Amino acid sequence: MQYLVELRLSSTARPMTPEEGIAFIEQFIFPTLERCKKLQENKKILGGGPVSGAVALALIVEAESAKELDDLLTSLPVWPRMDTDVTPLTTFDARIQSLMPLRAGLTAQVREIKTTPGGGQ
Repeated sequence: MQYLVELRLSSTARPMTPEEGIAFIEQFIFPTLERCKKLQENKKILGGGPVSGAVALALIVEAESAKELDDLLTSLPVWPRMDTDVTPLTTFDARIQSLMPLRAGLTAQVREIKTTPGGGQ
């Protein structure tokens, strides 16, 4: 299953001094980017990347379960300092299949209205 994962630096996690900024980059950002590159090579991250102009990531992640996704996200060094939003994604074919019964029901309603005396006029 694919997930849209958005991670944004928590407002309370911002480095306050240049020294903290250096440590944050060296201890969290660089290792996270390296981990993401490996996950992308292993086809666990299918797309996305760092968000321009922000300490944030937007990723399309492939995971077989919520636990696998959780394990992957918590493996990112920067994860404890991030606010994270996860959106499960479906496929285009799955959405088409889920809409077929709805369309059939709506089609039946339209036919019913048109066959009712005075309906559709």
